[in-house]
Amino acid sequence: MKFTAQQIAGILEGDVVGNPDIEVSKLSKIEEGFEGALTFLANPKYKQHIYATKASITIVNKSFVPEHEVETTMIKVEDAYLAFSKILEFYNSSKLNKSGIESPSFISESATYGENLYIGAFSYIADNVAIGKNVKIYPNAFVGENVVIGDNTIVFAGAKIYSDTIIGSHCVINSGAIIGADGFGFAPNEDGGYSKIPQIGNVIIEDFVDIGAATTIDRATLGSTIIRKGVKLDNQIQIAHNVEIGENTVVAAQTGVAGSTKIGKHCQIGGQVGLAGHITIGDNVRIQAQSGIARNVKDNEVLQGSPAIKLSDYNKAYVHFKNLPNIVKNINDLEKINGNS
Repeated sequence: MKFTAQQIAGILEGDVVGNPDIEVSKLSKIEEGFEGALTFLANPKYKQHIYATKASITIVNKSFVPEHEVETTMIKVEDAYLAFSKILEFYNSSKLNKSGIESPSFISESATYGENLYIGAFSYIADNVAIGKNVKIYPNAFVGENVVIGDNTIVFAGAKIYSDTIIGSHCVINSGAIIGADGFGFAPNEDGGYSKIPQIGNVIIEDFVDIGAATTIDRATLGSTIIRKGVKLDNQIQIAHNVEIGENTVVAAQTGVAGSTKIGKHCQIGGQVGLAGHITIGDNVRIQAQSGIARNVKDNEVLQGSPAIKLSDYNKAYVHFKNLPNIVKNINDLEKINGNS
């Protein structure tokens, strides 16, 4: 799909400086620009590239005044970074705008779905599934019995959604994600073995949630594992049974959250963080990467370490930790002096 500079300027409410009829069909970095590509300049560090770029169109801030002649057609906007983000969203939406049901795929006669549905080949839609409007389910996806999927949600290739899961609208479930698998529940036996505890709850995912590739969210033992509105989960995260994550919390890759832990709203959790089970994390908490949390955390705390402590205390302690060899040497020298005196 091709767009002219004038068309793009209309979308962005910008002004064209150069050829309004020049066309683009691809996106690129400014330093890697090529004919037919659209790029942008927002960071002054990259200013020199606009004089050499081969991109046909470059989005720039209205405040930008070239110091030399430029070949690229410019579109001047209030905020080049936000404008290019808008174009990325538009481009991605156009690319993903599929519809229809591909063969072979299986859709149960008892399943219902709204208009403009896309079902990719080799997908399986089980009994009593309810799918909203404009939903995209890519090839090799599995949707189990009684699942509900809201409007404008995307389920990418190979994702597995187990029975009774409820997914809101405008969600993104990336490839390889598994939602609603059994929680890790086993009771020890007298003979040293373990008996499986049935996991009969479900998973509820509210609106505008993103689930990363290969992330797993376990169904509850009883009740629901709940991911609230606006939560963003990175790739390869483990969310155990009966966990609840509050609105607009973001969690980076390889984090693990043990069973029945409650995480508040607007939290930021770094990569490879481990949270013990049955604890409560307050609102607006920030946890640095590779931290281990084994206690309840109050609102607005900033933590680091394993076991985690306040970030300010951690930084002070780390200064001494780095100097530990010198501190030990000084202590040994003092002991030698005292021993000789």
